Amino acid sequence: MAAALIVAIMAVVAGAYWWKQHHSQLPAGITFSNGRIEADEIDIDTKFAGRIVELLADEGDMVKAGQVVARMDTRDLQQSLEKASAQVRQTQRALDEARANVDQQQALATLAGQQMERAEALLKNGWITKEIFDQRRQVLDGANAATTAANAKVAQAEHALEAAQHDVHLYQVNIADNALVAPRDGRVQYRIANIGEVLPAGGKVFTMLDISYVYMDIYLPTQDVGRIKVGSEARVVLDAYPNLPVPAKVSFIATQAQFTPKAVETKSERDKLMFRVRVRIDPDLLRRHAEAVRSGLPGIAYVRTDLAVSWPERLQGKTVQ
Repeated sequence: MAAALIVAIMAVVAGAYWWKQHHSQLPAGITFSNGRIEADEIDIDTKFAGRIVELLADEGDMVKAGQVVARMDTRDLQQSLEKASAQVRQTQRALDEARANVDQQQALATLAGQQMERAEALLKNGWITKEIFDQRRQVLDGANAATTAANAKVAQAEHALEAAQHDVHLYQVNIADNALVAPRDGRVQYRIANIGEVLPAGGKVFTMLDISYVYMDIYLPTQDVGRIKVGSEARVVLDAYPNLPVPAKVSFIATQAQFTPKAVETKSERDKLMFRVRVRIDPDLLRRHAEAVRSGLPGIAYVRTDLAVSWPERLQGKTVQ
């Protein structure tokens, strides 16, 4: 037991010595902190309550933006769509009839107008009575009123057709929304539901990682944060790939200081107020290496605080391209 304890202590001391020696070689214009690679999580949820009828992806699968990953039962919506489509056909026929009626009434109004003109000429010459002239006027007024009413029915039929078409489009949209798609390129991290399960509106089916937004949150002291800005150049070195630094840039700097989280091991660092800084990896680089993107990998982020300082050889050598 004593020998094992001594070996463990020596290993800890050796590790601490290596850490100190490894990072003491950094120039004054470069700071660093430890963290974990993270990617934005996106939930793929149902828009409506329903039953899952098909799953087209599984945990670990790479998916593209717009790719269908699951389908919900839409038989009820299909029936409603057919009913709305029939209503469109019916209102279209009603509109056609209303327009034909307008043509008929306009023809009658034209005839009544012509008869009225002849009646005016005959009345001037005394060849018809005032009573017949008044009758011709009443016929013309009635024909004009009928034409106005016919035009109103056309407008009513057009509105009815428009409403029926909106219903069709609504059901088509709802049916399309029951095909669940990946909103971004990424990897399926979790499958929460199975085929046949009935989910409420907003029921979660998958959780995926957005591989275009991968970052590491680190915590830096005030003297370092004051010398960096959004866009400052950085390098991320993962424990799994210690000889392959990944180019990155600072994308966020907290405006208020906070205590360092418990992930930082030393008490002296936990006692200090630090600023959270987010170092984001270039999206184009991530897309070229999509298969290698993982979340949760520990590592170290190095941030250059002085543009006049060059990266050390181990941080500027063979970087991920």
